[in-house]
Amino acid sequence: MTRPMFSYTQKILESVSFDPILFCKEVEKAIKVLLPYEIEQLIEWLNTFTTEKPELKACLIHVQQ
Repeated sequence: MTRPMFSYTQKILESVSFDPILFCKEVEKAIKVLLPYEIEQLIEWLNTFTTEKPELKACLIHVQQ
């Protein structure tokens, strides 16, 4: 089964990754709309994605709460 909302969220986050503030806002929005298991997948994806972009690591605090 496809995960259209999760895939859409990934695309949005990749497209706004140039701006840490905007990236954080989109992470906050994603947490509100994704299902619990999708949030777990998002956390895993964020950990991988932000290793190459350390300026975005501050946004991980939104998913740790």
